[in-house]
Amino acid sequence: MPVIDGLVVVDKAAGWTSHDVVAKCRGIFGQKRVGHAGTLDPGATGVLLVGLGRATRLLRYPGALPKSYVGEVVLGTETTTLDDEGEVVRAHEMGDVTLDDVREAAARFVGDIEQVPPMVSAVKVGGRRLHQLARAGEEVEREARLVTVYALDVEPAARAGTFTLHVRCSAGTYVRVLAADIGHALGGGAHLRGLRRTAIGKFSVDEAAPVEALGPERVLAPAEAMRGYARIAVDEDVADEIRHGKVLGAGVLGAEGDGPWAVVDDGGALLAVYEAYEDALVKPSVVIAGQ
Repeated sequence: MPVIDGLVVVDKAAGWTSHDVVAKCRGIFGQKRVGHAGTLDPGATGVLLVGLGRATRLLRYPGALPKSYVGEVVLGTETTTLDDEGEVVRAHEMGDVTLDDVREAAARFVGDIEQVPPMVSAVKVGGRRLHQLARAGEEVEREARLVTVYALDVEPAARAGTFTLHVRCSAGTYVRVLAADIGHALGGGAHLRGLRRTAIGKFSVDEAAPVEALGPERVLAPAEAMRGYARIAVDEDVADEIRHGKVLGAGVLGAEGDGPWAVVDDGGALLAVYEAYEDALVKPSVVIAGQ
C-alpha cells in the first residue's frame, strides 16, 4: 500500500486513548508515520484529528485552533480526577442551586482566565507527565496557565443537580477544571461528565467518522490541515522557490497579516507553510512539496 499523506477527522469513542486511535490508524492505513492533534481523555468522545505521512508535520496548526465541547457539570460531588471516572472525595449539599445561579457563576469564567492543570493531564513536570505521577499516588505543584474561554453557555440537563455546558475555548483549556471551578464558585463542588468535543476550529463532528469506518476515502488532502488559516496561491516560478525552502520577501509571496500562511500551487495542493521572519521576509516552517 502506498504511503498516504493527509488528514482524517475521527469521532473518538469513549474508552479509547488518543494513542489507541493513532495505533489503530497505523494498521488501517498500513504506515507508521501517524500522529494526532489535540489529545482527548479516554472517557471523552468526539473530534480527534489524525495526520498521515507528511501531514503529521502540520498537526501543530490545527492543534492550536479553538475547541468546542459539550458536557455535563454535576453539582454536589468532587472527585479525584474532576470527572466521573474518579473517586468521590467531597460531597456538598447543593440542591437549592438554580439554573440562573449556575449561569451567573459560569459567566465569571468567560474571557482570559488562569487554570491549574489537573493531576490527570499529560502536562510534564520535572520530565514526567502528571497522569503518571497521579497513578503513582503523587501530587505536585503545578503552575497556573493562561487560557481563553470564548463562550460558555449553560442549559438544564435531565438529571437534578446536573447542567449541560457548551464551551468554546482556546487550545489547552481543561473543561473538567471549568466544571470544578464553577462548583467552587457556587460555594460547593462539582465534577464533569460525558465530555464530547464537537469541533476543532472548522473541523466539526458532523464530518467525523468512527475508527471502524476509516479508510482511504476518508482522507483529506494535506492542504485541509491548514483549514482556518490564510491561504496563498502562487504561480509556478514562486512554487519552485518554495519547493526548495527559500526565504522570500513578503511581497513576493503576497503575504499580508501576521501569518502563518498555507501556500498552495495553482491546483490547490499544499506546498508549504510560511511564517513571518524579519525585515519584511517570510520563511518556511514546513515544506510539504518535494519531501
